[in-house]
Amino acid sequence: MLRSLHIILTYKCTYECDHCFVWGSPDQAGVFTLAQLEDVFQQALDTTNITELYFEGGETFIYYPILIKSVKRAHDLGFKTGIVTNGYWATGIGDARAWLQPLAKTGLDKLEISDDIFHGITTADEPHHPGIMAANQLGIRAKILSLNPDTDVMHRGRAATKLIDDLPRHDWQSFTTCPFEDLTDPERIHLDPFGNLHLCQGLVIGNLFERPLRDILADYQPQTHPIAGPLLKGGPTQLIKTYHIDHEDSYVDACHLCYTARTALRDRFPMELAPDQMYGIS
Repeated sequence: MLRSLHIILTYKCTYECDHCFVWGSPDQAGVFTLAQLEDVFQQALDTTNITELYFEGGETFIYYPILIKSVKRAHDLGFKTGIVTNGYWATGIGDARAWLQPLAKTGLDKLEISDDIFHGITTADEPHHPGIMAANQLGIRAKILSLNPDTDVMHRGRAATKLIDDLPRHDWQSFTTCPFEDLTDPERIHLDPFGNLHLCQGLVIGNLFERPLRDILADYQPQTHPIAGPLLKGGPTQLIKTYHIDHEDSYVDACHLCYTARTALRDRFPMELAPDQMYGIS
């Protein structure tokens, strides 16, 4: 049952990481307005099941005033709140405290800071990361998100084009399940600034700006969804078989095959495979 709504506050980012699912970069477009976010919050309340709102990007701190007001409003409405950031603002403990102090007053529950070779790593010692230290001083629960490039990268989004060279590959027919997403009854779903509700980045079940969230969730039938259905039946391999997509003999992982197949299907399913930003088209 859906419990958590992850709001992609913007696609814009200070970095352009090779592994990024959403193709975040300084050149990306798309950001929520406060009015749109209020509508989202009210629709989330209307579902009765959603108890947590997470703010992600892109980079959330780029639109800092919107972020502060949104987290406070979500907290005041009774939601648990979280933020994911690349921590570009944590240049020292003093500066980090200045950025985080207004958020500490909003009732923010969790802060997650990406820090690894993709994000301009600051330190391998989490307790001494300026952002973590400042958060601890202010009473904000915080942790580092760190990707191991050898084991943690899922090759979708930009990673499907930037990080696949020279990696081991496997027979395309071996990818018979979706190993990372619950396509039948997800506990969390992503919402982007264009209203798209994503089961997985770029795999959409409806648009919240066009239909109420409650109706989209009630009408979602995973087995008959043109993309989720084949994935549930036989993983990314089944997408290839169902739609007779031209393919290579091998792929790095299930995400690589799935993302490649979905890219090939966008002209046939533009509503379900959206927006352009998720497929590297700005």
